[in-house]
Amino acid sequence: MNLSKLEDKDLISLYINGQEKAFEVLLNRHKNKIYNYIYMKIRDQALSQDIFQETFIKVINTLKKGTYNEEGKFLPWAMRIAHNLMIDHFRKTNKVRMISESSSRYEDFTIFDLLEVQDNNVEDDMIYSELVSQMVELIEHLPDAQRDILNMRIFKEMSFKDIAKKENVSINTALGRMRYALINIRKLIEKHNLVTPLS
Repeated sequence: MNLSKLEDKDLISLYINGQEKAFEVLLNRHKNKIYNYIYMKIRDQALSQDIFQETFIKVINTLKKGTYNEEGKFLPWAMRIAHNLMIDHFRKTNKVRMISESSSRYEDFTIFDLLEVQDNNVEDDMIYSELVSQMVELIEHLPDAQRDILNMRIFKEMSFKDIAKKENVSINTALGRMRYALINIRKLIEKHNLVTPLS
């Protein structure tokens, strides 16, 4: 049986019935999106890894207990678990970390600059997390070269000099790809009406 061709719900069913490999396929299918969602929110690699691991421990425990009865898809459910764990962490530390408005210079750019974010309370923060989740999905629709440069710049925090070297292109070419990626992301935001309701 080729597990990679199965839908999430079928993999979950197999895993619940004892096929450990099914969960490995499920994890590999969604781990990047879930980790990126967490990292885009808290901007701390070590903490992101911790919350990512906690998320999947909770996912595994829920599935093994047989209490997974989600009507929707696996990915939004797992992201909600990650979101709740982040909120729990913020409440425990009494510190909700937000990315402030920064200059539009490419070296200072973060994906958060595309969303007009101000100081939020917990309710607003939850709305913001939903927007970030949608941003993760939008990035997946970019051409490969543009998506790659966003991932290297934002998630791996590489400089444009290092990106240019890795991609074997000039810094101007790397900057150009970033520019087009931002233009396309803005178009996708408008197309999907991804406008923050925060005031």
